[in-house]
Amino acid sequence: MKKLLFLSIVMLCAYVSYAQNNLTLSVKNKEDKSPLPGATVVIEIPRKSAIADSSGRVTIENLPDGSYVVIVSFVGFKDEKITITLPQADAAGNEVLLEHDEEGHEDEEEVVVTSTRISRTIANTPTRTEVISGEELEEKSNMKPGDIRMMLNESTGIQTQQTSATSFNSGIRIQGLDGRYTQMLRDGYPLYSGFSGGLSLLQIAPLDLKQVEVIKGSASTLYGGGAIAGLVNLISKTPGEHRELNFLANGTTAGGLDLSGFYSQRYGKAGITVFASRNSNKAYDPADIGLSAIPKFERYTINPRLFLYGKRTTANFGVTYITEDRTGGSMDYIKNGAPGFFEKNNTDRITTQLDIAHKLSENSTLQLKNSYSRFDRLIAIPDYQFDGLQQSSFSELTWNRSGEKADWVIGANVLTEDLKERKQTDFPLRNYAYITYGVFAQNAWTVSDLLVLETGVRGDYITSYGFELLPRLSAMFKIAPALTTRIGGGYGYKTPTIFTEEAERMQFRDLLPVDVRNAGNERSVGGNWDINYRTSIGAVGVSLNHLFFYTKLRRPLVLITEGDGTIALKNSSGYLDTKGMETNLRFTYGDFKLFVGYTYTDANTHFSGAKEWLPLTARHRLNNVLMYEVEDKWKLGLEAYYYSKQQLSDATSGKPYWITGFMAEKLWETFSLFVNFENFTDTRQTRFGSIYTGAIDNPVFRDIYAPLDGFVVNGGIKLRL
Repeated sequence: MKKLLFLSIVMLCAYVSYAQNNLTLSVKNKEDKSPLPGATVVIEIPRKSAIADSSGRVTIENLPDGSYVVIVSFVGFKDEKITITLPQADAAGNEVLLEHDEEGHEDEEEVVVTSTRISRTIANTPTRTEVISGEELEEKSNMKPGDIRMMLNESTGIQTQQTSATSFNSGIRIQGLDGRYTQMLRDGYPLYSGFSGGLSLLQIAPLDLKQVEVIKGSASTLYGGGAIAGLVNLISKTPGEHRELNFLANGTTAGGLDLSGFYSQRYGKAGITVFASRNSNKAYDPADIGLSAIPKFERYTINPRLFLYGKRTTANFGVTYITEDRTGGSMDYIKNGAPGFFEKNNTDRITTQLDIAHKLSENSTLQLKNSYSRFDRLIAIPDYQFDGLQQSSFSELTWNRSGEKADWVIGANVLTEDLKERKQTDFPLRNYAYITYGVFAQNAWTVSDLLVLETGVRGDYITSYGFELLPRLSAMFKIAPALTTRIGGGYGYKTPTIFTEEAERMQFRDLLPVDVRNAGNERSVGGNWDINYRTSIGAVGVSLNHLFFYTKLRRPLVLITEGDGTIALKNSSGYLDTKGMETNLRFTYGDFKLFVGYTYTDANTHFSGAKEWLPLTARHRLNNVLMYEVEDKWKLGLEAYYYSKQQLSDATSGKPYWITGFMAEKLWETFSLFVNFENFTDTRQTRFGSIYTGAIDNPVFRDIYAPLDGFVVNGGIKLRL
């Protein structure tokens, strides 16, 4: 009996040993057959998983005979589900090919960027471009549906700088540089420069945006002067295959109301989009100091666009009209008309956009673009007002050619800008007019599977200020499917005008016109180097991007107080520079996403041989966002942002602070409800100390480096019909 039992055990062990199998898979990119190290292979029953090695191979051992459902996944690619029956003859030679996820909003490989002028996916673009699109764009829009300040401010390396304590006027800073060094575009058109810059962020509602593209570092070669710190390109929605009809209504505890609507549809060879909005706010003073943290304002926007589609020629034309009345200052003045300090900004903006593209052949296109902008703005404070009309135009002709290995764009453009101030006193008028003639060429060349080069050169001639030559070079090295690095740099310039953040803060009072005979273009040189790595650790997707940056700006314009008390803008004999790094980490696990970002900015002036910290620049900044999303059902988000202390223009330092927020959205098929608890820890600069000196009827405001509006709840409804 014992011998029989022993023999049975031996036979069973032999059978089990014989029935165990090893399954080896080779995971590759379907497009180029390159291996995908870090890919995850999961067998559902029994639950077993493994990670692919550096050659894309993965082995799961000790599998009994039978059929198994195997799921193969890799960040940015569609999951592949296969059924394998063991034993099989080629158990060690299964090849699994994964496709890029064409539908996924989070897949940066499939996002096509246009700001580099050569439309390529991010995966094939050497110029580092950040894109806010899809769900991320919608989530940020829930938090501030009336403008795009928060959308940009919550990105690493970007800070929106408030230039008015009572009227909320703001500019955008990239990597510590003044807002005038960032070029803002709409579909590639320069519509927001000069006089209109101080209000542009506040007058753009995001409902009709498809995506926002950000290039950090010198980009003047791409679009001309003004992109020393970088550029922000707002890409509008266009008619798609299906009709789109969206409405948004939002209210805030600070007395704000936002109403927006967007319609898009294509009718055969024609299409149309229409965007309209009304945005308003009551004067709001959470600190109860008698001055508005949010001004009273009312704004209306209408933007219709017509699209025509021919066999070889397409065209679109749009007109935008924005009108706004904005009054900040004494609450008693705003509500009751009593005497007190006030700041008024009344604006009317009309812009037109025309785009005609003709296909010369299968892979070459001739494109004509034109825009016109008319911006009328009145700034008024007690005993002073600045009333001016800025008119600008942009015309460009380009030839684009795309090839299997190389893409080209060659073009020429003309930019005009004219400011006429309406005379109020005997003070000299700040009128100016100049024309910029530019020619440029750009090439993107896929040298090999491992290297892509992007080169460009621009020559601009600016009346009164001379010629600028702007070369640039970027390279992308695809070290491995999960590891890429980009390095690039270029030259930039900025034509002198009176429109700086410092001048905006004092409403241009006592500011002399720029002396053309003695002023010159500000010039820069800068470079970026970034490393991008993506992998999976078990069921956790990991994405890392680390950026190093440096920009040196020579002959920056600075404010100089003259002996008679007037203020002049003059080129400094010194320079300023900004250097640092940005780190972005993203983790995904099931329905959870965690974003962690860190920015280190070391920005300094070097005037008269002395090095000083550039005011209003946080040296350390931390971004943390945790999202939980059940597709088409729920979105929950928790945010925390840290700003280190900042140097102020009066040689004092601001306090470090945190800003927190919580957002929730419940989605149904045709509508969703959202609520956002912004700054629920109620961080306010007015809690750190007074924001002004002197009497409240004639205040002298300190630099604004932290929020003034504090804890605000907003919520509303979005309809998709």
